[in-house]
Amino acid sequence: MDLGKLKDDQKLDLCKWYFRGGFAFLPFLWAINAVWFFWEAFRRNPFEEQKLIRRYVILSAIGAVIWAAGLTTWIIIFQTKRAEWGEFADSISFMIPQGIP
Repeated sequence: MDLGKLKDDQKLDLCKWYFRGGFAFLPFLWAINAVWFFWEAFRRNPFEEQKLIRRYVILSAIGAVIWAAGLTTWIIIFQTKRAEWGEFADSISFMIPQGIP
């Protein structure tokens, strides 16, 4: 999609939609929103909707960073403690390592 073809109010609606979509456990939308609308929010000459777009871009970036940090933390903890957690870890694992026979 070419943002240059959209009017400013349509850009704001799309930015808002992506921001709200991130709350549906789709943090990738927040990352896309922050990257895609960065130029509109911070580099372009001022326009009426820019303040709201800037707000959504900043909040999307914060949300994406928090999600990434949380996911990374969970992966590290789970990978290092899986064997200690025993049956519980096996029950929440998608793939159970077989080990060496």
